[in-house]
Amino acid sequence: MTSWTGRTAAEIAAAVREKRTTPREVVAEHLARIERLDSRVGAFRTVRAEAALAEADEVGARADLAELPLAGVPVAVKDNLAVRGESKRIGSAATPDTPSAEDHVTVARLRAAGAVVVGLTNVPELCVFGTTEGVHGTARNPWDPSRTAGGSSGGSAAAVAAGLTPIALGNDGMGSLRIPAANCGLVTIKPGHGVVPAGVSDGDWFGMSENGPLATTVEDARLMLGVLADTEFARPPEPGMRKVAVSLRSPIAGIAVTAPYKAAAREAAAVLMKAGHQVRRADPSYPVSLSLTSLAHWTAGTSEDVRGLDPARLTRRTRVHAAVGRRFVQRVGTGRGREELRRRLEPFFEEYDVLLTPALARRSPASAPWHERGWLRNVLANTNYSPMTPPWNLTGWPAMSVPFGTLPSGAPCAVQLVGRPGAEALLLETAEQLEKLQPWQRTAPLD
Repeated sequence: MTSWTGRTAAEIAAAVREKRTTPREVVAEHLARIERLDSRVGAFRTVRAEAALAEADEVGARADLAELPLAGVPVAVKDNLAVRGESKRIGSAATPDTPSAEDHVTVARLRAAGAVVVGLTNVPELCVFGTTEGVHGTARNPWDPSRTAGGSSGGSAAAVAAGLTPIALGNDGMGSLRIPAANCGLVTIKPGHGVVPAGVSDGDWFGMSENGPLATTVEDARLMLGVLADTEFARPPEPGMRKVAVSLRSPIAGIAVTAPYKAAAREAAAVLMKAGHQVRRADPSYPVSLSLTSLAHWTAGTSEDVRGLDPARLTRRTRVHAAVGRRFVQRVGTGRGREELRRRLEPFFEEYDVLLTPALARRSPASAPWHERGWLRNVLANTNYSPMTPPWNLTGWPAMSVPFGTLPSGAPCAVQLVGRPGAEALLLETAEQLEKLQPWQRTAPLD
């Protein structure tokens, strides 16, 4: 009997379109794996077992089955996006347990493409932090369960890395796709502003939040991004020579990047050089004020998201984060800080096609009740391990995390690829070359 868990979304969809299997068979097998393994991983807040099987039957009966790009593919959805008939709790006790009347547009596009939503995944409260734990569950890294999966798309990343679903939907406001993808050995792309519909929260963290895919291969990331964006990100007929800048320094002053992450970026640079790209060391001109700009936007976004919620039902770290952010809302709302950063960094991307950096500065924090710890301790832990991602939310430019190498613990390491606006296809092409020349193990060995 053919096993469909561990297969890519592209492989599953092709088999369903060709009627070598049915959506029900595929979904049932993934649901069985979730039931068997998720108590160790903590990916899901809620699993839609009966509803998912019914939806799988509906997909199997569709007249356009042979044309569906995600025919019968199980997908996990981050619990800050509306799924019709399910509540959206966003990792909090303060949010209402009321079923959503309609799908978020990205969920609707996935379903229209033939995907089946098997569940909603755990997130930190209001998706604020880079670790995933709280009143609804704790998402652990399937490669090293002593460590957090990351955040805030931690549950979605854990689901894919554990082979519970082949793909998952997440979003990224300061690194919330790239951080857990880097921890869990996955491919993700935070698209540039406006490529995929956002609508993540009130104001999308002042326009910084973007929805995107989590996958185990570049092909699946490309496929899912195309569905989410309702456009095709085609491979070029012949990969061209690109100008690639390699930067090993943290954009946030005073934070050291550890040796394994520096080594991964250097080795990835060597691979791209052998592939024929022009590669050189060069650092973007990050302003010294970037740390304050990042903190202002990060906290101000939360101050908007807590409006209308009972503060007594929020954790202390969230309340403090929002209180800090209130003093920045007016300043952040002008958009001047982001525009100044774009102007400062644009000349760099006029000279280089791709920026290659470490994806993180160090391995993820221990899996622990971070939601019960103080605000400053959380902020320092987050900033010290993930300083590489925020600039590209502030600019609104596309950025990827790609698995590359391993940490001393045996967990995956990763690099980040960044491009100018409209560079999604170019970044995917570059990531695909890394995958071809130095492939990675796609899922954690949990069985």
